[in-house]
Amino acid sequence: MSTEQHRVFAPRRYLSRLTRGTLAVIMAGGRGERLKQLTEDRCKPAAPFGGKFRIIDFVLSNCLNSGIRQISVLTQYKAHSLIQHIGKGWGFLRGEFGEFIEIVPAQQRLGSEWYQGTADALWQNMDLIRAHRPLHVLVLAGDHIYKMDYGPMIGFHVEKEADITVGVVEVPVERAREFGVVGVDDTNRVLDFLEKPENPPAMPGRPDIALASMGIYVFNPRLLERMLRADAENPHSAHDFGKNIIPEAIGKLRVFAYPFEDVRTKAQNYWRDVGTVDAYYEANLELVRVSPELNIYDEQWPIWTYQEQLPPAKFVFDDPDRRGCAIDSMVSGGCIISGSRVANSLLFSSVRVHDHSSIVRSVILPRVRIGEHCVIHNAIIDEGSVVPDGMQIGVDPAADRDRFYVSEDGVTLVTASMLRAAATRG
Repeated sequence: MSTEQHRVFAPRRYLSRLTRGTLAVIMAGGRGERLKQLTEDRCKPAAPFGGKFRIIDFVLSNCLNSGIRQISVLTQYKAHSLIQHIGKGWGFLRGEFGEFIEIVPAQQRLGSEWYQGTADALWQNMDLIRAHRPLHVLVLAGDHIYKMDYGPMIGFHVEKEADITVGVVEVPVERAREFGVVGVDDTNRVLDFLEKPENPPAMPGRPDIALASMGIYVFNPRLLERMLRADAENPHSAHDFGKNIIPEAIGKLRVFAYPFEDVRTKAQNYWRDVGTVDAYYEANLELVRVSPELNIYDEQWPIWTYQEQLPPAKFVFDDPDRRGCAIDSMVSGGCIISGSRVANSLLFSSVRVHDHSSIVRSVILPRVRIGEHCVIHNAIIDEGSVVPDGMQIGVDPAADRDRFYVSEDGVTLVTASMLRAAATRG
């Protein structure tokens, strides 16, 4: 049986045994600077996504749905809202069964420095990792949107007798310079790993496609500790997996790439790095399409989260000049659309839209209040914002740039602090 066939037909019991012995370490300390003011008061993994979720919910749900129930979340930058969210929504695992989601703040465990890179973050917590005695360590990025069963990847790691396995996804060559790019042979053994190269190498026979690292790695624990110790002792290292650990292992160790694709059809699976304002906006609005590529209604692969107990969404008034309606949109619980029109938009929980307003192709985050006679087009309105009566957003680009942030693709980002500053200026 080929490796691919084995990955399709491998008994679930075998994969379950592998995932039960795996410790997942989620890197959730990213600043998310390219998201601009969206990460002014939160880290990137804590940013809202998809109407009711946070970005980190996707990787946490992947772990649980894969049978991985030993999870350490490493935090650093503006972690308060992330810690609150995990504490409220993810405390249902049973410690007496060896299950846990533990939050590990940066603690300067090995000196006076905060985390200097992704590898340093694990090194500073190596004693905690060692104490759990895992068979495998699965290192995950906490800031990507995707659904993935990690069991087959860990099975691939074991079958290949790999020292390190890197999850990879196909991306267009012109976008590949944003990622770590992986070169492989016909057995998926890694030959090159280039971090954000100016001229990304294409896949053999596919000049328009490159393989990008997903920031997912499987390690054997003892090897991981040896590599992290050597890296920590190197004063010239950036202490980063993509820049140091993986490139230096190639040629010395068995490093393989695991393609993130449907094992039956070989089709590329959904994966998004929502690292910019435009990418975040587009990934959210993709969900309002008739058949979006990311199916958040999949009962076989639920996305878990913390959610408040809220009443259903409500649409009021049906007069000729004010009709509460939403078309080709997603509207979360607790919302009230009063005599206004919402089209091709995504409204998070507890949004209130007052009379005679129009919202088109916009992402409205939780607890936003939109006044009467407002026009909002092609915008992201951040959590807790109060848009005053009569305000127009996404209509006059010059006016928007004076008050708010406007992205390269013309998306207007509005935060509560921007609105307060605009009100002060009059």
